[in-house]
Formats: sequence, structure tokens, C-alpha cells
Amino acid sequence: MTEYGIVDLFAGPGGLAEGFASIRNEGGSRPFRIVLSVEKDESAFETLRLRSFVRQFNGNPPAEYYSFLSAEIPEPNWNLLFPDAWRAACEETMRLELGSSRGIEQIDERLAHIVRAHRGNVILIGGPPCQAYSLVGRARNKGTKGYDPSKDHRHFLYKEYIRILRKLMPAAFVMENVKGLLSSSVNGERVFDQVLDDLSRVGDGSYRLVPLAPRTRQNNLTNLGHPPANDFVVRAEDHGIPQSRHRVIIVGIRADIAGELDDSQIVAGLLPKSKSLVKVRDLLRGMPKLRSGLSDRDDSDEAWQTEISRIVRNFSRMQTGLPEQDQRSFRTLAGSLVAKTSRISRRSSGSYVEVPSSCPNDLRCWLVDARLRLFPNNETRGHMAADLRRYLFAALYSRIAGVSPKADSFPRELAPNHRNWRSGKFADRFRVQIWNAPATTITSHISKDGHYFIHPDAAQCRSLTVREAARLQTFPDNYFFKGNRTQQFVQVGNAVPPFLAHKIALHLHRILCATSEKRAKQRKFRNRPVETTETIVVRNETKVSFG
Repeated sequence: MTEYGIVDLFAGPGGLAEGFASIRNEGGSRPFRIVLSVEKDESAFETLRLRSFVRQFNGNPPAEYYSFLSAEIPEPNWNLLFPDAWRAACEETMRLELGSSRGIEQIDERLAHIVRAHRGNVILIGGPPCQAYSLVGRARNKGTKGYDPSKDHRHFLYKEYIRILRKLMPAAFVMENVKGLLSSSVNGERVFDQVLDDLSRVGDGSYRLVPLAPRTRQNNLTNLGHPPANDFVVRAEDHGIPQSRHRVIIVGIRADIAGELDDSQIVAGLLPKSKSLVKVRDLLRGMPKLRSGLSDRDDSDEAWQTEISRIVRNFSRMQTGLPEQDQRSFRTLAGSLVAKTSRISRRSSGSYVEVPSSCPNDLRCWLVDARLRLFPNNETRGHMAADLRRYLFAALYSRIAGVSPKADSFPRELAPNHRNWRSGKFADRFRVQIWNAPATTITSHISKDGHYFIHPDAAQCRSLTVREAARLQTFPDNYFFKGNRTQQFVQVGNAVPPFLAHKIALHLHRILCATSEKRAKQRKFRNRPVETTETIVVRNETKVSFG
């Protein structure tokens, strides 16, 4: 099997690269090797480089790394301890702004080297930043005085992706973006139509665009025109990811490779659907119980427990709007919280525990690292006491009703002082994750306030930690995020779930293997001896022999 060099653009903390780097051939070798990952954000780049360093050890990071994750030692100088591995990580990662004049100059030099070293055996992955395409981003832009979408450089960062695609002419590419890309338009023209045309026309029509999870698997794979736009939407929860995350993912196969495959071989490489949904409880239940912090007053354990007790007493008199029987259940659950919260005092870390037994085995193997002693990146944030009331109500309500409450389900005394609270525009401003369902989409907004990501355990009365969000995003438990907590949340929310990236890489691996096998058979056929009939005279006798 040919080894392919992976070039990762707009890499973030490295979710896509982690998935591709995880693939192994039957003999244990890597068919995909990361040769370049590019990211401009400083904290995301530091995470990316550290993870590249960890991968240099082929699944067996050094003891010092685990001591660092467990906060037993400060982060070592990796260059002094393991100079070769650190040098390789620095060579593999670049911090620069794609599309800038300096970025173009620097990356073109690297791309020229990659083309010489790998020729056409390259795979390009990544996608431009999504803020201009997301529905939330577009709503925000409309409210910006003087905003002109035709001049928003973020709409056209995919042009840099196209430029690099032309330079590399890789065997395949994977481009990922938000679902809002499908409906985004500039000057009345749909951005997505332009993206598809640009991608397919690179090299005068050198790429066949393939949806990973088309609605009808046997159809929409012809070379005549593009498949329907919605066929490029991958619903992560359908493929074993514990999160309802819907993203546009376009795979392009170079024409010389795609031309050797029939549709059945491409269909065989599509993402298979999982038999059942992976739920929040399959990832978070059993993790350390951590209390929230108090951001507007003394943050001692005693102050927190006193505040929770006061909230619970108020709940005993509160009308929830639930049916009478559910109202009684709500008050009973609330009353039991005081004893439970008295046993919760930590705000960070906690002893490492593996995922629950209900977690599918393949995802368990992906996440768990038995060498960990504590959970890294696992600190709660502080919340205002008024928000704790809403978090507690939402978590209790979800236990009774099985859904997160909308704005009109909150008692009037819990309503925040927001003009749009009852307008319906932000009906789920306070949203609890449900134990028995996949998580809602983990986004970078989790860095703001946590209101959309309330922990389902009411006794903990808080939003998710970085580590909990990272588990729902399927980052391995030994994946460390650099920067402050806000920066860590942004990295986690913006990333492609690494386990989904692993499955996408498997898809490409199967297609490329099918091509390699076909080419190998053709070479074998061309090189085998050609049977001939010769006449040989031996002792005046005519005998027939074969060549």
C-alpha cells in the first residue's frame, strides 16, 4: 500500500489529523502520515504541535507526559528531553495565516518540497473557518453596521484551499464546513454551488466529488453533475459519535483514481450507519463529580452548599408548570439534592475513570488511556448564583420531562432580564444535555457562558468542563489542550470529532486500497510471461513446446 502524505489546513487543535494518523495497515504501518498541519491561532497551534509530538511515540508516550497531565510536574522542555521527537513535531506543524502574503510565501515553499517528496501521493484535508457561513454568524453579521458579505474575507478563504489544491493535485481531498454553507449566499449566488464547481474543476475537471453519507447510497454517485447538496451533510450521531453534529463534508477523488473504480467500490467505502445512538451517559456517567464555582461571591465549599440548599428550599414552593404528578417528582428530586451536594467539593480534575460499560467498544478503545491517573483539562467554571438556579431547574426538569426546558417552561421568577426571553428567538438559551440522547452540537460558543451546555447531573449544578466537552467530541482522554480555559473551549468546539475523522480516513483507505489492488493486478498481468508456440528441431524430430 502506498504511503500518503497528509496536508492539514486550518487545522485547529488537530481533530482531522488525529483521525488520519490513527489508520494502520494489516502489517501495522501507517498508510497516512501527517507531513504538514497549518494553524494561525497561537493556543490551538500549541495544542497541535504538542499532539504531533505525542504521536511521534507511536501510541506509547513517555512517562513524563503522564506526569505532566496529572499535574505532578510543570510541562517539561520537550526539546531537551526528546529532541528528535520535538524536532519532528516542529517540522510537521506551521503557525501562519493562510491567504496572507507571508503565509502564501512560506507555505508554497513547503508545498513544493511535499510535491517533490510525495508526487501525487498526497491527501489534502481541512476547511476554511466557518463563522461567515454559520447561521448564528450570519445573523450577527446582519446586525453589524456596514457589513458587506462580498467583502468578508472569510467567505473566500476556501479560495486559498483551492489554490493549494491546484499546487498539490493530491490523490484525494477532504473539505469540512458548517451546514450553514449550504444556504449561505453572496450577491444572490449560493456559495456552496460555487465551492462545488471550483473543487470539481481543479485541473480541468480532475476531481470526482463523493458524498460520504448520501441519503440514497446507490444513487447520486454518477459523474454527471454534482450530487444533491444535502447529500454532503454528515450527521455525526448516525455514525457512532455521541453528538448531533451536522457538517458539510466533501470528499474529492482524483480522476485517474476515480476512473479505475466502479460505483459499487465507492459505495462500499461510504460511512456505515451505527446500529444505535451513542448517548451522553455512555461518555459522562461515572466521571468525577465536580461542583460549580460561584463567580459573584465567596467560592468556598460551604458558601456553594449554602447557596444550593437555599435554591432547593425555594424549589419546594415553586410552580413548575409540570403535571401534578411530575410536580411532586420534581420536588422529591430537588429535596434529595442537599445530601448529594454535601459530598461534592472538588472543582477540578478527579481520579481517572474509563468510560461506562454501555459505551461501544470501538469508541472505548479510542478514548481510554489506562496510564492516566487524573483527568486533564477538567476544571469547572464559576457561575452567578442566579444562573445556578436556572441550571438546577433545567437539570431537574430534564430528568422528569426527558427534554431540556424551553424559555416558556421556566417559572417566571427564574426568567433572566433579557428582552428576547419570551420572544421565541432564544427559546433554548438555557439548555441541559440529556443523559439518554446524543449531545447537542458542541460549538465554540461553549467558551462564552456554558448556558447551552448544562451538565445533566443536577447535583453538580454547572456547565460542562473542557474535558467533558472533549469526550463528547471524541478527543482521546490523553489529548491535552493548551491555552486558558476559554481558548481550550474554542479549540474543542471548532474541531472535527477525531473519531469521525478516523472513520472518514477508513473510507478513503478502502477506496485507495481498491485502486492499489486493481493496479497491482494490472501490473501482474502485464508482466507475466506471454504464452507462445515454437517449433524446435531436435534430432530431426518436430516437437511443440511453450515459451
